[in-house]
Amino acid sequence: MSTPLIGVSKSILKIKELINHVANTCLNVLITGETGVGKEVVAQSLYAESNRSTKNFVKINCAALPETLLESELYGYEKGAFTGAHKKRPGKFQTADKGVLFLDEIGDMPLALQSKMLHVLQSGEFSPLGSDHEFKTDVWVIAATNHNLEERISQKNFREDLFYRLNIIKIDIPPLRKRKEDISPLIEYYFRLYKSEYPDNHGSKPDSDTLAKLCDYSWPGNVRQLQNCIKKQMILNSWSKIFEELPKEPSENTSDIQTDEQQNGTLSSEDNEFGNHRSTIISEFVDLSTSSDKLFEDISLKKIKKLASNRVEKEVITFVLEKVGWNRSRAAKILKISYKTLLYKMTEFDIHPPVK
Repeated sequence: MSTPLIGVSKSILKIKELINHVANTCLNVLITGETGVGKEVVAQSLYAESNRSTKNFVKINCAALPETLLESELYGYEKGAFTGAHKKRPGKFQTADKGVLFLDEIGDMPLALQSKMLHVLQSGEFSPLGSDHEFKTDVWVIAATNHNLEERISQKNFREDLFYRLNIIKIDIPPLRKRKEDISPLIEYYFRLYKSEYPDNHGSKPDSDTLAKLCDYSWPGNVRQLQNCIKKQMILNSWSKIFEELPKEPSENTSDIQTDEQQNGTLSSEDNEFGNHRSTIISEFVDLSTSSDKLFEDISLKKIKKLASNRVEKEVITFVLEKVGWNRSRAAKILKISYKTLLYKMTEFDIHPPVK
């Protein structure tokens, strides 16, 4: 039995609605998101809602296998195709015929196999290793990745034509830290699930204060990390132990102690007044060596926000242009802005290609 898609946040409700819309279209789907957000859960939900749910759901992790083994796993092989091929073996495309093939970690598929994958997606035909014959297959391909494929395309690590073939329907799953309202229903679900798996243990659900702490945490490992914490709590029955073992967040490494000057609202020119990190950022837009009165006149949040935004835009545009060899049409496409807007931004930020 597959795990249902749990959540009450707007993003999860939108994903559920999209699943209902596309489940019977069999259009290729690309699921994106950080590690542990539940990409396979979404793939399983698409499968369960489709008219292919009585056929096979076949998964293959494109990052877990070396290139030669991945190819034989995908397409199968004939007897004698290579050393050790003592008998004919079907591949995942054959096993998943009339069903779903879930290509997990598609961003890690070797370039050499991407062209063959593109051919199968375009024609529905493939040849097993060691065979001169092409076989037809009817699979619904759902792919997932935690990579930014547009970035991998610019780095020449992923084929652009394969990306567009896979990315007909895109489902992006936000990290758990951006949908805190889903934490409570997820905890409720996993407690019910693991209660039957660990009947001899007596884990306790979080009280309101503990739940608030759980919702306050950033969950870098997303739902999978939360899931493991619930398992551990079922065994240890100690929320304090769980919190002790959670990876520390960056904010927890900074001191909350304030000097008298900070508490009184005055500032010195010492870097550690703000903390090294904050001083470094602020000093890019404000002269910290001036007197307090003049310093406060210069600190306009609206002004600094605009300066910071412009700096980020300039760096990103320059980075993309450099990666694509200053091909402005391609850069505009990657940045998802018009060619005219890109030219305007280049003029505004004084961005020029290097002089040869």
